[in-house]
Amino acid sequence: MNESRSRFRQGLAAAVLAVTTVGSLVACGSDDEGSSGSSSDSPLVVGATPVPHAEILQFVIDEFDANIEIREFTDYNQPNQALVSGDIDANYFQHQPFLDEFLAGNPDADLVSVAAVHIEPLGVYSSRVDSLDDLPDGATIGIPNDPSNSGRALALLAAEGLIELAEGAGTSATEQDIVSNPRNLSFEPLEAAQLPRSLEDLDAAVINGNYALEADLNPAEDALALESGEDNPYANLLVVNAEDADDPRVRELADLLTSPEVAEFIENEYSGSVLPVVAS
Repeated sequence: MNESRSRFRQGLAAAVLAVTTVGSLVACGSDDEGSSGSSSDSPLVVGATPVPHAEILQFVIDEFDANIEIREFTDYNQPNQALVSGDIDANYFQHQPFLDEFLAGNPDADLVSVAAVHIEPLGVYSSRVDSLDDLPDGATIGIPNDPSNSGRALALLAAEGLIELAEGAGTSATEQDIVSNPRNLSFEPLEAAQLPRSLEDLDAAVINGNYALEADLNPAEDALALESGEDNPYANLLVVNAEDADDPRVRELADLLTSPEVAEFIENEYSGSVLPVVAS
């Protein structure tokens, strides 16, 4: 990690701690005032994974004095449940296929996207080989275990010629859709956050961009193969309960996250490892 990123993350951690502490003090002193979430003066509580989502939100706070509170989550399992239960007002961590998958399994949830912010190209990484051509016969490749990202991982491996998928399988592919596997590769589905920590035990792994960045991997430089950002359907979204889609705080944050200033920050901070949807 370079020095500037280290300072940035230290500042982010301090800011999140300060906001959380202040929020706790306010909550303790406002029992007679009702729920703060219903007031336009209260901060919008946004659940986010630490990198790059919480960093981007912290930039919005610093640059625009936005009235938001960041609540960090370190996996993909909790933020949607927290949003449905009302523990947070919005979340920013997922792409549309992941959201669709959640909604299919939770028919009582009514979550909608209000902004597409950035793309994190999925990449193949290895601590054992320097090229996909060097993968040995029978190599084990880790892939995310959630269906939307596992199919995406298999599609990337197919695009690189390592496997062939059944016609039409696309990013919804499962291992059953593999029709050709000339190198006899095996696949180990793991929780996405575990993949960077498992690299030493695998020949390679397909890792989501946010977890690669958290592990100090630079997708633009370290990935043996990387998704293209062009026509990529995996833009990361700002998501809310449908009834809150017109909340002025939500609309303001959606506008800020898709502003040229945020796009420029993403381009400068992540150097091609994270791609803004809106050009700066």
